[in-house]
Amino acid sequence: MEIIPAIDIIDGKCVRLSQGNYDKVTLYSRYPDEIAKMFADEGFRRLHLVDLDGAKAQHIVNYKVLEKITSTTDLVVDFGGGLKSDDDLRIAFECGASMVTGGSIAVKNPEIFVGWLEKYGGEKIILGADVKNEKIAVSGWTESTELELIPFVHNYFSKGVKYVICTDISRDGMLQGPAIELYKKIISAEPQVHLIASGGVGSLHDIKMLNEAGIPAVIVGKAIYEGNISLKELSRFLF
Repeated sequence: MEIIPAIDIIDGKCVRLSQGNYDKVTLYSRYPDEIAKMFADEGFRRLHLVDLDGAKAQHIVNYKVLEKITSTTDLVVDFGGGLKSDDDLRIAFECGASMVTGGSIAVKNPEIFVGWLEKYGGEKIILGADVKNEKIAVSGWTESTELELIPFVHNYFSKGVKYVICTDISRDGMLQGPAIELYKKIISAEPQVHLIASGGVGSLHDIKMLNEAGIPAVIVGKAIYEGNISLKELSRFLF
């Protein structure tokens, strides 16, 4: 199982939200590049980097943080949050992102998102499927839609998506366990999708449960920062 540590950025700093609420921000470090280096030093290859300011502003904001991380580590960074235009995408790739995640854009401007898939391919364009009650949420999770999760994933898989990051917003940042049954539904409906679970991981047991359920990858954030899981414990899954 692939373990992907996460760094969420507000105002250039490493933070975490609870259930996507921008009024519930916990600051963990003023120097996200140092956090990224710590992950790299422990043997992690991937990093999930989220521009929370960008998600709210509807355009890329914290690209300098991305650039600093990619220029000082060898981490393969997937970058998301506020990517709404070809220009946003260009900036993200120029600043060193190996992959980008699009969520709101796939809902609000599907032509643009499909164009990105056609131009860059499914190896570089990840579908972000953030859900509340199995309905897609957008704009930094501040807006709910009536789009059902499984048909949404199926539609984009048919258009070339290979990787899907799915976050159950009700669990994100709560450390009370991931939405394993939800992920099983996705895998059952679209077995060829490379599903990346996100949200709710609070212990090593949660990761083992996801692994046993056949989920190929998981993003871990707050559990690391709160000390619930040590990097050394996580690194057992790397080799």
